Amino acid sequence: MSTSSLIEPGQNAPAFALKDQTEQLRRLSSYKGQWVVLYFYPKDNTSGCTSQACQFRDDLPKFNTQNAVVLGVSPDSAASHVKFIQKQDLNFTLLADPEHKALTKYGVWQEKSMYGRKYMGVVRTTYLIDPKGKVRFRWDKVKVTDHAQTVLTKLDELQ
Repeated sequence: MSTSSLIEPGQNAPAFALKDQTEQLRRLSSYKGQWVVLYFYPKDNTSGCTSQACQFRDDLPKFNTQNAVVLGVSPDSAASHVKFIQKQDLNFTLLADPEHKALTKYGVWQEKSMYGRKYMGVVRTTYLIDPKGKVRFRWDKVKVTDHAQTVLTKLDELQ
């Protein structure tokens, strides 16, 4: 498995086309003119990922007032996303990337290690993309606590 580098702030955000929870194809280019909070997370319905998603859910009205859209991306299927959205009452788009296309482009599909076993997985990362499609900020190895608020604060600073 090859890994690629994380995208640095100032670079253009790599284009992608991924299916959302309704199997509708979503392209990054469709969000031109808006800020995009593109967050990559390992797995639906796990504790850290649920906490992170619920923060974005609760703060979504604040993101909306900042002309920002929140997009979550994981290797899970659209069907898994549907269950996650229903269970947690999520109010934003989740994108399915089971073939790791966007995960690889954004450098978040990396070798990880747990209990001495190496495997490929998602390193929790968030990108803030400006209305012109440039990466303006990146959070690496995101700590879930207060993450949505941290993103809102940075969005406020950049506008």
